[in-house]
Amino acid sequence: MRWGPEKRLEFIEARLFWEGIINRGDLIEVFGISAQQASADFARYLEIAPNNAIYDRSLKSYVAAEGFRPAVTQPDAGRYLAQLRLVGEGAITEDSIDLPLPAFDVVPGPTRKIGASVLRSILAAIRGRMAVEVLYQSMSQPEPSWRWIAPHAVAFDGFRWHARAFCDKDRAFKDFVLARVRETGSSRPSDVNSAADRGWHERVRVIFGPHPGMSEGQRKAVEADYSMTGGVSVIDVRRCFLFYFLKMYGLDIDAKQRRPQDQHIVLLNDEDVMAALVKERGVV
Repeated sequence: MRWGPEKRLEFIEARLFWEGIINRGDLIEVFGISAQQASADFARYLEIAPNNAIYDRSLKSYVAAEGFRPAVTQPDAGRYLAQLRLVGEGAITEDSIDLPLPAFDVVPGPTRKIGASVLRSILAAIRGRMAVEVLYQSMSQPEPSWRWIAPHAVAFDGFRWHARAFCDKDRAFKDFVLARVRETGSSRPSDVNSAADRGWHERVRVIFGPHPGMSEGQRKAVEADYSMTGGVSVIDVRRCFLFYFLKMYGLDIDAKQRRPQDQHIVLLNDEDVMAALVKERGVV
C-alpha cells in the first residue's frame, strides 16, 4: 500500500468534499489495494461519519450527503489552490494530486533557473554553519565576481528565491538572488551568528486598508478580498522582506495618489513603515 488506512480515509473524505462522489475504483487506482480492502475502508469511514455519504446504486458510487460535515480532515481552500498553482507552473505533475483537477491555468511568468548544485551548496552551508564562495552577478557591478557568503536561510519574495547571508565583502547581511549565483566554490567554517541579522529577526507591523476613494460596495469587496477585520489588515513582515512586500502590493509609492481602480489598498501607518524601510538595505 502506498499509504496507511488513515490516509485512505482522508482520501475518501476529500473526494466527497471537493468532488461530491467517490467509488471503490478510485481507491483501488490511487492506492493499489484490493476491492475487498476498498470496501472495508468505506465501511470504516461510514462508521466514523455515518451521515456524510449515501450509496447511489445507479452510479455505483458514494455521493456526499446533504448534511456532509468533515470528520477526519480539515478541508483547506488555500492548499487546494496552491496545488493547482504548482501544477500550472510545472513544479509538480497532475498525477501527484489525488483529486481530479478542474479546468484551470495560471498567468505565466519568466522561468528563473537555479542550478541544483548551487542550491545544494547553499543548503549544505546553512546546515553546517559554513561560509561558501560564490560567483555572483550583482546589479551594482558590470561583471560577476567571487565573494564569500555565510548563508543562514533561504527566502521567497513572491517572485524570486534568495539566500539570506552575511557577505564578507560588504560586511553586512544581505539577500542574494539564487538565480544570479553562477557557481559555487570552496567552503569553510564560519563564526557568523545568524542572531545578529536584525533585518531577518525584526518584524515590522504593516497596517493597510481600502483606498479612501472607493465606494461603499468597493470597500466591502476589498475588505473581503484581503480578509480585513474592522476595515484594516495587520501583517507582521520581516524587516528584510519589507521592500518586497510593499512593492508586491503597490505600497512602495504613495498609493493614495493613485486611482482606487488601479490601487485598491493604502498604508495606514506610513511613517512607521517608511522609517523601517530606511533601516533596511535593498537586494544586491
